[in-house]
Amino acid sequence: MEAEPPLYPVAGAAGAQGDEDQLGVPDGPEAPLDELVGAYPNYNEEEEERRYYRRKRLGVLKNVLAASAGVMLTYGVYLGLLQMQLILHYDETYREVKYGNMGLPDIDSKMLMGINVTPIVALLYTPVLIRFFGTKWMMFLAVGIYALFVSTNYWERYYTLVPSAVALGMAIVPLWASMGNYITRMAQKYYEYSHYKEQDEQGPQRRPPRGSHAPYLLVFQAIFYSFFHLSFACAQLPMIYFLNHYLYDLNHTLCNVQNCGTNSQGILIGFNKTVLRTLPRSRNLIVVESVLMAVAFLAMLLVLGLCGAAYRPTEEIDLRSVGWGNIFQLPFKHGYGVCSVGLERLAYLLVAYSLGASASSALGLLGLWLPRPAPLVAGAGLHLLLTLSLFFWAPKPRVLQHIWILYAAAVLWGVGSALNKTGLSTLLGILYEDKERQDFIFTIYHWWQAMAIFTVYLGSSLPMKAKLTVLLVTLVAAAASYLWMEQKLRRGVVPRQPRIPRPQHKVRGYRYLEEDNSDESDTEGEHGGGWGDCAEEEAPPAGPGPGPKPAGLCRRPCPYEQALGGDGPEEQ
Repeated sequence: MEAEPPLYPVAGAAGAQGDEDQLGVPDGPEAPLDELVGAYPNYNEEEEERRYYRRKRLGVLKNVLAASAGVMLTYGVYLGLLQMQLILHYDETYREVKYGNMGLPDIDSKMLMGINVTPIVALLYTPVLIRFFGTKWMMFLAVGIYALFVSTNYWERYYTLVPSAVALGMAIVPLWASMGNYITRMAQKYYEYSHYKEQDEQGPQRRPPRGSHAPYLLVFQAIFYSFFHLSFACAQLPMIYFLNHYLYDLNHTLCNVQNCGTNSQGILIGFNKTVLRTLPRSRNLIVVESVLMAVAFLAMLLVLGLCGAAYRPTEEIDLRSVGWGNIFQLPFKHGYGVCSVGLERLAYLLVAYSLGASASSALGLLGLWLPRPAPLVAGAGLHLLLTLSLFFWAPKPRVLQHIWILYAAAVLWGVGSALNKTGLSTLLGILYEDKERQDFIFTIYHWWQAMAIFTVYLGSSLPMKAKLTVLLVTLVAAAASYLWMEQKLRRGVVPRQPRIPRPQHKVRGYRYLEEDNSDESDTEGEHGGGWGDCAEEEAPPAGPGPGPKPAGLCRRPCPYEQALGGDGPEEQ
């Protein structure tokens, strides 16, 4: 019986033709090593490179979608829980039956104070946190603090609600600053992965042209705000499917309300002390809060598991590059809606605003074809027209004939908000694209937003005409200052950017063995020509020199400056 031939040739054994194969290459122990362990014969390096960068681009899109969905779920849970909580605590019968003399209104006022006042000091610590934890981990930590605020509502006491509200207030600015930084960095990465051939030709040390990532940034900001504005609709689900079944109609809640719209004062004078027909069972409240807690936990998992790194850890965990001295150098619904159509229709008004803003975020893509000021000026002009219209409108309480005007105003206000937010975030990402400036500029931007929210909180008892006047003045001033800035840029006036000092590294740690200088701006890189060209060399004395400058006067680079090129591992 003949033995069957082996399925695979044995390494080192002679074939059927002796010591040579069909191509004439020696086989067996004397075969060349390249023939045994060489590259796959059909390997196409260009095709594999194209597939690699396509996977990289898909990864960037995954990061943007995951971050956008995480923030949408986080804010939907936070706003929905806070709205439901304040309505329940407002009801006099609910407080007396469930909590007696615990003083829920006082707890709520201190909780709102913690949420609105604490972000004022965020300018001091936000850049430090982003540099220490990194962009992705700062997002995860902030989302976790929002989930902590949700969890404290299982046991509503002063020592649980107020501290968690203060912690949430401290996380607001870091969350939005890191998110703006993250979306900007994803746009820069997408440009790098889409134009990898150009970068190969220019060399690994060559930075992309300034503003080259602007089209991608505009698209990513439109995606992000389309998701974010849906959070206002998601926040109304507890109201629509749970709390609305327990509310009185407008004839009861608005029976003592006399003035609405431009004639109103404060939040809502004359609103009934009881708004609940029957009290919800504790078991039902626990079920609703558990669902909200599960969604908050899902948002944490999205940020943790699906959001990739913005930068390498060696470029972020470095507190010495913050530059403390430069931080300070860079520095409607109640009066019209509930007052006229009742509390039970508040959720639907906010859903109209949310859907209008989410759908209109795509209008920001018009900036790809129109001049850059067009979306921002359009959003500001729309808000200006609506504000002027509200000056002369005083709807009557408990009258539903003109409810369509309220829905139209909510949708149009959402359109203006979408254009303004998308345009501003894109503008900051274009003007301040250097890595070491992004966390500062987004911190300052959202710190000013926090200051505006704090001002609204302080002026909640003012007459409606005064509120509209302040809104009108700030809107005109903001639009005028922006147009003035664009005019100066067209004339070629370069804005002054305070220099953030580079740290002088004196240790040989793992974080200084990477190839890139994470604290070098584009301007420094262009003028300095790299570390080998003595970028930090002092300016020569005035007057023509006798000859070329001796190399001995150059400062000796530190270990971090001596690192070679190459991409290091990204943060996980």
